[in-house]
Amino acid sequence: MAKMYYEKDCDISVLNGKKIAVVGYGSQGHAHAQNLRDSGCDVIIGLRPGKSWNKATEDGFTVMTVADAAKAADIIMILVNDERAADLYKESIAPNLTAGKAIAFAHGFNIRYKQIVPPADVDVFMAAPKGPGHTVRSQYVAGKGVPCLVAVEQDASGNAMQIALAYIAGIGGARAGIMETTMHDETETDLFGEQAVLCGGVVDLMKCGFETLVEAGYEPENAYFECIHEMKLIIDLINKGGVAAMNYSISDTAEYGEYVSGPRVLPYEETKKNMKAVLQDIQDGTFAGKWIAENKNGRTFFNSKRDMLAKHPMEIVGKQLREQMLWKNDSDLDTASN
Repeated sequence: MAKMYYEKDCDISVLNGKKIAVVGYGSQGHAHAQNLRDSGCDVIIGLRPGKSWNKATEDGFTVMTVADAAKAADIIMILVNDERAADLYKESIAPNLTAGKAIAFAHGFNIRYKQIVPPADVDVFMAAPKGPGHTVRSQYVAGKGVPCLVAVEQDASGNAMQIALAYIAGIGGARAGIMETTMHDETETDLFGEQAVLCGGVVDLMKCGFETLVEAGYEPENAYFECIHEMKLIIDLINKGGVAAMNYSISDTAEYGEYVSGPRVLPYEETKKNMKAVLQDIQDGTFAGKWIAENKNGRTFFNSKRDMLAKHPMEIVGKQLREQMLWKNDSDLDTASN
């Protein structure tokens, strides 16, 4: 079993007298910064000029350039997009790292694939909430927390784990539970989960279901509700009590269909073989290399696929339906950028 930590295992006073620079004020950045501040920590924000700078200032933070924030801080949490972090680190953070500081991440990508290689005299740790930033914030405000992963990549001070646990307690994660891992394992499992199941797998499954019904002559609105809208309802049940909770809540007809038709849609051995190939690309760096190259070459493939998805009938029909629903003004998604 993985080692778990809770509030009793975290001493937030470890952060007393330490200045924390949160680099980035988007989805995760605003949540970390506000939660840490509410927990009594000394927080500054490191940003490039732009709308996020104005937003962080409006929220009452001292905002600096990334270089100045890195120079002033004892702990530097990098919360910009993976593809931007390496260049930002080299330009603004690395020149301002001195012995005894700590550098932190919410995802291990740049450490795992050596896009960022910190000097040996600084602590390197990961504090990774397993949820989007708006949830990290809303759960904290509600007196709860989002489960987090913790990992120490480099313990120059001999106190890196205590600092990491204190940081996670500051953002509320210790209220839910903190699982110890490594940045290597977090990166590979996170990328695999996103690609094979949560994002890549689920989106393609919903898209195929939608298209199959529409091509068979059913109304697109029916297809949207049955194959896409209800996905959240099912996942909420699984999230609370596993697949058993879902099966308890759905009809026996639906459960029987799960057993007889699921393997027809996703042939187990073939699907698992394809998933292993995806995992291999993640493990050997093929995926990381492609993503790094994509960003260096203008994101042509990425942008074309994003544009194609926006024009897909399931997105168009879904938008029209959501605008007609009573919950159309329920905006709990982050739209800020780092």
